[in-house]
Amino acid sequence: MQIQRSSSWSHQPDPATDSTKRIHWLAIGLHKEVELVRDRLANAPDLKNLVDYLPPSGEAPTGVGESLAVYPPASSNLPAILFYGLGESAKFSPLKAFEAATAASKTLASKPGRSVTVVLTDSEESAQIRGWIVGTKGPGLRKKEANRHPFGSLTFLSHSSKLDDAQFKFAVGVGHSVNLARELGNTTPDEKCPERLAEKAAVIADAAGCEVEVWDEQRIRAERFGGLLGVAAGSARPPRFVILKYNGAGTDSADHYAIVGKGVTFDSGGLSLKPSASMEDMKNDMTGAAVALSVISRLAESKVRVNVVAYMPITENMTGGLAVKLGDVLTMRDGTTVEILNTDAEGRLILADALAYAAEQKPTAIVDLATLTGACVVALGNRIAGLFSNDDQMASDLSTASSHVGERLWRMPIDDDFKDQLKSTVSDLKNVGTRWGGAITAAKFLQHFVGDCKWTHLDIAGPSWSDSDSSTRDAGGTGCYVATLVDWLTHKAL
Repeated sequence: MQIQRSSSWSHQPDPATDSTKRIHWLAIGLHKEVELVRDRLANAPDLKNLVDYLPPSGEAPTGVGESLAVYPPASSNLPAILFYGLGESAKFSPLKAFEAATAASKTLASKPGRSVTVVLTDSEESAQIRGWIVGTKGPGLRKKEANRHPFGSLTFLSHSSKLDDAQFKFAVGVGHSVNLARELGNTTPDEKCPERLAEKAAVIADAAGCEVEVWDEQRIRAERFGGLLGVAAGSARPPRFVILKYNGAGTDSADHYAIVGKGVTFDSGGLSLKPSASMEDMKNDMTGAAVALSVISRLAESKVRVNVVAYMPITENMTGGLAVKLGDVLTMRDGTTVEILNTDAEGRLILADALAYAAEQKPTAIVDLATLTGACVVALGNRIAGLFSNDDQMASDLSTASSHVGERLWRMPIDDDFKDQLKSTVSDLKNVGTRWGGAITAAKFLQHFVGDCKWTHLDIAGPSWSDSDSSTRDAGGTGCYVATLVDWLTHKAL
């Protein structure tokens, strides 16, 4: 798909038939105040001939997710026009811009062969661009007949001087990176067992310009990753640990940032077996690792001047004859012993090893992402991630980044008294607390392994997956927080 930016638009007569011309579309967003758009079009020499085709205020599709197709007469030499809703101008935000653009893109990508020119509004342009890219890819990776099709070309028409070519290219790239995380999350478990996911991550990261290191089971054992080995013990598929390094700021820079992503490629719950319905989306339990890969590869491809290392502990959580049992005690990378009282609390075990190893490298800060607890979904719903941090400034910076791109985080408490729930009579810790405050005790467990490092944990169990399709969102993996972390780390660049 060819993607480009233009500062002007003119439609040349097409010698082909009118029906063929209709594969060319012009997309125009409408705020609730339609007169604002009418004035804008009338004052733009290249767009003023479109004013007559604007629907009247009462008929206009102005709500986010709404759209209306208009087919001008053949004599006008105009393409088909999609008017789509942006909501109230006073409430227009990165989130609204992203959702509106995603919905419009989904609508036009439902048919093959279309070429689209998008008239961007003068605000939230990057979020609009990202939404149009995301909307071109659906979750139907294995459908016999595709229900989403790439555009022949996608042109963004911008009359604003706020968006330069570098910013445009970067926004397009972030959209593609979100789709990479979505595609990995939607990939079937048999196609992304630990070995294959590690191989794919290595290929993607290497092509982007990252250094790649992949540990096999023997190396993982030698490095004393007891949590990762314990979770993997019930699977016939051996685990992997992937390290991706990008030195965009150069080796002389004292700062480097660590991203740790949970990579459980399928989670049955282990011997603490999940109900069947609860396993249906467990191919997505590796979203944290997918986000880590997508973020570092985007930073590398865009040559952002920042040093980042991504750590991806990858395994299945299965019920084989060697599976870890309730009452077993595992020894983590840092020597901490952990009593296992629920094998479905496995994510924190593999993250413990990865966090301990990352902390040993003395990073400037660590952020981890994990589809960790149902408790966080109960607390915050399926659109907001829980943010847990031991550093106020880091928490504030990440929250600011999320608001810049239209994603939502909510800071949760992480008080010391929650650690009391993790006390064990036979080992240093146990891997679960009581039923109360489950997302907090999980975060408190992780905090034990970061030492004095600045650290933030994002529990993305809710936002990582959508159970149903809507006008603004596909069912399946969402690629959440790729844009947030890219924004955060870009602002750390030299």
